[in-house]
Amino acid sequence: MYDLTGFQRDLLYVIGGLDDPHGLALKDELEEYYEMEIHHGRLYPNLDTLVNKGFVEKSQMDRRTNLYKLTARGQRELDARQEWEQQYLRDTLSAA
Repeated sequence: MYDLTGFQRDLLYVIGGLDDPHGLALKDELEEYYEMEIHHGRLYPNLDTLVNKGFVEKSQMDRRTNLYKLTARGQRELDARQEWEQQYLRDTLSAA
C-alpha cells in the first residue's frame, strides 16, 4: 500500500464502505469529501491501477456500469493501514 497515492487510498476506503460501489457512486462520495469535481480521467485510471495491483476486483453490473469490490488483499492492506494510523493517533492522544 506504500506505493499508492492518497487518492488511491481514499478510493479503497470508499469502496470498502459502500454497498455495491460503482464508478458514479465513488465519484459522488469523493467529490463530497474533496469538495471539488473529480473528473473521469482521474477516477477510472486510478480504479484500474487498484485492480491491476490486486486491491480491487471489477465486475459488470450491466453493459454500462462496473462494480468495484475490495479483494481480500485490499481489505488486509486497509486493516494494516488503519492499525498503523491508530498507533500514531494513540501516541498523539496520550501525549496531550
